[in-house]
Amino acid sequence: MLNYTLRRLMFAIPTLLVISFIIFALLDLAPNDPTGNLPLTIPPDVREQIRQSLGLGEPFPIRYLYWLQQFFINEPLNLLERMFGIEIGNSAERLRIRSWATRSPVVDLIIERMPQTLWVVGMSYVVGILIAIPVGIISAYRQYSWFDQIGTFVSMVGFSVPTFFTGVVLIVIFSVNLQWFPSIYDTTLEVTGWSSFWAQVRQMVLPVMVLALYNAAQLSRFVRASMLDNLNQDYVRTARAKGMKERVVLLIHVLRNSLIPVVTVIALGIPTIFSGAIITEQIFRVNGLGQLLIIAVQGADIPLVQTLTFIFAVLIVFFNLIADLLYGILDPRIRYE
Repeated sequence: MLNYTLRRLMFAIPTLLVISFIIFALLDLAPNDPTGNLPLTIPPDVREQIRQSLGLGEPFPIRYLYWLQQFFINEPLNLLERMFGIEIGNSAERLRIRSWATRSPVVDLIIERMPQTLWVVGMSYVVGILIAIPVGIISAYRQYSWFDQIGTFVSMVGFSVPTFFTGVVLIVIFSVNLQWFPSIYDTTLEVTGWSSFWAQVRQMVLPVMVLALYNAAQLSRFVRASMLDNLNQDYVRTARAKGMKERVVLLIHVLRNSLIPVVTVIALGIPTIFSGAIITEQIFRVNGLGQLLIIAVQGADIPLVQTLTFIFAVLIVFFNLIADLLYGILDPRIRYE
């Protein structure tokens, strides 16, 4: 498995380079001028000086190479220095990817927004998985029962109804009418005691419920379908003929093989945690990565959009590798030799 992992990592390097070139080229060729939002009274020569200060005076290949150096070398060195306090080289002269709008380092903006996204979107993904797996198992084992019928109906509704509609409905019911939970997420809240912790939990309930319902609706159908495919296999009848308990047959043999396709869906869905649920974050005013991406797109902040988009691509490639490695753990027939 080690050799397979190293081969996949070596293959991932040219893949990410191609992805980075496509992302950089598409956004660089987009008709966006960083000086377009400036007042019209600014002379053209001053506008050109601003463009030069942003690094737009160099040709496209040079700017792309600079961006690669900043992303793969300079930013990791800055993170290592911040985490371990060890200065590597001259950090003062090290160029960083900076936002056109705020002139702040892009990575610092991402790190600042990431906790809100992980708290809300990450928690909703975990809750969705914890709901989807048992619901899918019971629905498959008791096929066409009342539980299966209700689970199928709720899953279809949760997957087909858009999150912006579900979010508004929950706000109207639980925030406006019942006044149980706040409708706006307070990102400035600091947990210092029991009261602030309870306030944090209350403001997380609605966005987590919206996203958990959507994720659970999708994953539960995958679990149910995969369980149904394996329940009628020969090895299940053999295990039952040997006198094994039904719980052992269901949870050890059937579930283990059924999780193989589900792992792919879960692993490829993890990068969406970091990208954030853009619509849901807008509804509940969660100041996360999804909202940061919207602000960057609206303000034509190309370096921020490039970096965020490429980070999402890196996460997809990485978790796709994790899913392939988990196949070998779940299915002993798979060997990476």
